[in-house]
Amino acid sequence: MTARSYTVAFEGVEARLVEVQCAVTPGAPAFTLVGLPDKAVSEAKERVRASLQALSIALPSKRITINLSPADLPKEGSHFDLPIAIALLAALDIIPREDVEGVVSLGELSLDGRLIPVAGALPAAMAAAVEDRTLLCPRACGAEAAWVGATQVLAAASLEEVLHHYTGRAPLSPAEAGEVTRTRDPRDFREVKGQERAKRALEIAAAGRHHLFMVGTPGSGKSMLAARLPGILPPLSAVEALETSMIHSLAGLLTEGGISRDRPFREPHHAASMAAIVGGGRGAKPGEISLAHNGVLFLDEFPEFPRTVLDTLRQPIETGTVVVARANAHIRYPCRFLLIAAANPCKCGYLSDPNRACGRAPICGEDYLGRISGPLMDRFDLRVEVPPVAFTDLDLPASGDASTSIAARVSTARDRQSTRFADHPDLRVNADLEGASLEELATPDSEGKALISRVAERMGLSARGYHRILRVARTIADLEGSAAVRKPHIAEAISFRLSSAVGGI
Repeated sequence: MTARSYTVAFEGVEARLVEVQCAVTPGAPAFTLVGLPDKAVSEAKERVRASLQALSIALPSKRITINLSPADLPKEGSHFDLPIAIALLAALDIIPREDVEGVVSLGELSLDGRLIPVAGALPAAMAAAVEDRTLLCPRACGAEAAWVGATQVLAAASLEEVLHHYTGRAPLSPAEAGEVTRTRDPRDFREVKGQERAKRALEIAAAGRHHLFMVGTPGSGKSMLAARLPGILPPLSAVEALETSMIHSLAGLLTEGGISRDRPFREPHHAASMAAIVGGGRGAKPGEISLAHNGVLFLDEFPEFPRTVLDTLRQPIETGTVVVARANAHIRYPCRFLLIAAANPCKCGYLSDPNRACGRAPICGEDYLGRISGPLMDRFDLRVEVPPVAFTDLDLPASGDASTSIAARVSTARDRQSTRFADHPDLRVNADLEGASLEELATPDSEGKALISRVAERMGLSARGYHRILRVARTIADLEGSAAVRKPHIAEAISFRLSSAVGGI
């Protein structure tokens, strides 16, 4: 007696179809599982055995063999429990074999037969849609998977419900997609006293997804400013929400089946390992840079991160993807994020205050910020000093624009970019401009071109620095509503690039 069901194995955000073959043959009683399973998959046979016993289904005194095909593809995770149980039930003629062959299933079984939610339901639903199959998953994953909308999703609370569905006693109803939510950030830029230049830099960064480096003494408001950035970012588009949610689904971060239109804001501690930042570890899980895809990655105390971790950011910043290399596979994750970095000017933090600076000033500042390599610093489009705010200014009334006003300008600028890039599917924001598209869409007028040429010659700008100034100027023009990039836009972009306090080059 043989039967088969289908599930998926994850390679990054890609879900590869796996055929679960079950053979029940005469011989000494045994339950064997083959096909390159990891420890969690190998233990599935005990969970399946207990779950069937909870349903008063006894396994026959025969040899049971489960093969996970393709056999050379590593199988990891507890989501193989349900497809193994379904293939076994079909092989025992308890449920119709032809019915289960049109279904992709995943889910972990408890010993009493309940289905426990697993990570990856959203990518699994995408794979099922490509294969034109139905997806069967735990009830807690149904709303998440149904959000794909391209395939039918059946969500069961237990193996008993699955059994009743296939035997026709109580068919499962299709799951409904979870709500698309957007939360309002209560933190407002008007709560930040002063720091108008830093606020302007954050507005430009949000409008064009330009990387920003802030440096200032302790308590000057760097973290406070960065925490308010999500409040001015536009909501995720449908495509962006799907991309981001697939990564969060793999990481098990989606809750209650809802899909959020909020852009992710990740702020890992400076003691985080390289695997935690770029991805890897057990199962080659996505790192913080991928979890921040289409959102913000805030790295506070930037120079305190290990040098090797910081330098691994250089390639993902340029390409928008990261490859986690393993002995038997290379896993690729998307990671187009807005990098906001904050640092003190030196180890003690008071380099600019002669009354509080240490005795090694100014050498201590050069050594401290020198931990950041030149090639990495070259990738920051905007660099701004955040000076300390006098305590007497804290009693002054709120100043500057509210987050809602800034968000409206950012949204309008993003809309202009979307219209401009209608014929360029690979471009979403000005930070993506390069090569011919940069020359076509961000070339300044004659006065602006003369200004940036003089600066490039005198300051020794790299080609990357030259292009990044043009991208920032294009964003400044969009915020102003100007179709052309003019000299004032170039001048403001240069002023942020050449900040002496942050080692401008």
